[in-house]
Amino acid sequence: MERKNAWNQYDDAALEALEAAAKGYIAFLNGGKTERECAQEAVQLALSAGYIPLEQAISEGKPLAPGAKVFAVQMKKAVMLFHLGRQPLDRGLNIVGAHIDSPRIDIKQNPFYEDTDLAYADTHYYGGIKKYQWVARALALHGVVAKKDGTVVNVTIGEDDDDPVVGVSDLLIHLAQEQMGKKAAEAVAGESLDIILAGRPLKDEEKDPVKAALLKLLKEKYDLDEEDMLSAELEAVPADKARDFGLDRSMVLGYGHDDRVCAYAELQAMLMLPEVPEYTCCCLLADKEEIGSVGATGMQARYFENAVAELLALTGKGGDLYLRRALANSRMLSCDVSAGYDPLYASAFEKKNAAILGHGVCYNKFTGSRGKSGSNDANAEFIGRLRKVMDDHQVAWQTAELGKVDVGGGGTIAYICALYGMEVIDSGVPVLSMHAPQEIINKADLYEAIRAYAAFLTDIAPCV
Repeated sequence: MERKNAWNQYDDAALEALEAAAKGYIAFLNGGKTERECAQEAVQLALSAGYIPLEQAISEGKPLAPGAKVFAVQMKKAVMLFHLGRQPLDRGLNIVGAHIDSPRIDIKQNPFYEDTDLAYADTHYYGGIKKYQWVARALALHGVVAKKDGTVVNVTIGEDDDDPVVGVSDLLIHLAQEQMGKKAAEAVAGESLDIILAGRPLKDEEKDPVKAALLKLLKEKYDLDEEDMLSAELEAVPADKARDFGLDRSMVLGYGHDDRVCAYAELQAMLMLPEVPEYTCCCLLADKEEIGSVGATGMQARYFENAVAELLALTGKGGDLYLRRALANSRMLSCDVSAGYDPLYASAFEKKNAAILGHGVCYNKFTGSRGKSGSNDANAEFIGRLRKVMDDHQVAWQTAELGKVDVGGGGTIAYICALYGMEVIDSGVPVLSMHAPQEIINKADLYEAIRAYAAFLTDIAPCV
């Protein structure tokens, strides 16, 4: 039952492929620090691989044949890639699905104010974070501002070496006796995560001169007025670059491993498919998982279902019955990261059911919390078939739970997709310091995730 370290099985060719995958992933991570940026990277990759927009296929009205490759985008924040197979769609799809949103700090709609000659932006954090980890560190601003005339201004500040950065201040240790006595969850309040933006006043301006100088700068650089913030989506993310971690360069340190490491592995797996796979394959990249998969770009919306309906119509099998069959007969890996076993916090884990870094891609039969609340809990027959596919392809894999039974828990998009009746299990890469501004993964686990997802897409079949 013991799973061996994946590094011990690699020859020189495998090590070269592993490092190439890690290098590509680091570039993907640095170029996609928001869900919009990740979606844009996925679209560019799809176009370069010969995929065409689903809207184009619909407008042309030509039937799609096996081997056709199409993609669809939902509000620039969620992406679906489809590679049509030999079998009809109503026999089900092989799906790998991840999310591309990550915990962060969002700028409020009416954000700017001045206090004691400092200009601030008011914020509201997004997703589950330890708030104290986000103070006293360099942050970059990413996002878009939609103006009333319909133009959209892209904003990226803090990524180039000569860019300024912003951040949230912390109380100096000399005066922090009361703060240090609080619970960690209370040491920094959510309303205290306001970001310092500027500290130089505008000459001859009497009222809020620093804020006035900030607004002048935004007008000159981006042609933005304060009122334009009402229709802005600006995110504060760590300014740090992803990079090799460990003296042996065996790991990657970076922001957003949860869940962009699985998204990248999915995209790479799609590129490894044969020209005509047996079953239609889908890479699904969803938004809003970190806040419950809600909204028009979250997995609870019906854009995936709608896209499959359009595909059915383009293959000559339109109608609700065929759609229901296609979804119910599908097989899916809900690709989301898992908690890597950390010996420094061993009391939170049950070791023999924990994911170990470097031991390969992991499968979580269930997630949820306490008595599996909010869990999918995959069926045994599906896991049996999955085991065979992984072993046939000599993939390094392991099983895991998200910590001890009563310690905590978490959820993914698995239970939402399972509502269609499809077979679903969670699969992902173990992560240390999950949801921190800088997380850690092992390169071997990334490499095995790519191999696992490619094997799943090509070889998993319906239950006989």
